[in-house]
Amino acid sequence: MTLDRISLLGLRAFGRHGVLDHEGVHGQEFIIDAVLGVDTRAAAATDNLTLTVDYGALADRLAAIVTGPPVALIETLAEQLAAACLEAGLVREVEITVHKPHAPVAQIVADITVTIFRSRL
Repeated sequence: MTLDRISLLGLRAFGRHGVLDHEGVHGQEFIIDAVLGVDTRAAAATDNLTLTVDYGALADRLAAIVTGPPVALIETLAEQLAAACLEAGLVREVEITVHKPHAPVAQIVADITVTIFRSRL
């Protein structure tokens, strides 16, 4: 069975994640994309929010993770965000992209991203 997709794109939150000391001090904006795999048929048939994902509540949870305790790697941040999505009971799979557009790298880049895919076993 192919799952339906609920996408939460472009969530912006300020965090202090990074390997370099100044990233922990000054912080920067991170942008999060979450694409959720959910079976939405029951919710659609009954028009009932409890049978799907409350994306407003999920956005709040994801923002709290970004603004919360810092981690060194955006790979770690992506893993934490994916776990939070899978905790939303009806989510069966998730693709998370963490954008770090102001990453301190020597070259000019438009964005640095890490994308991971996780699913329930």
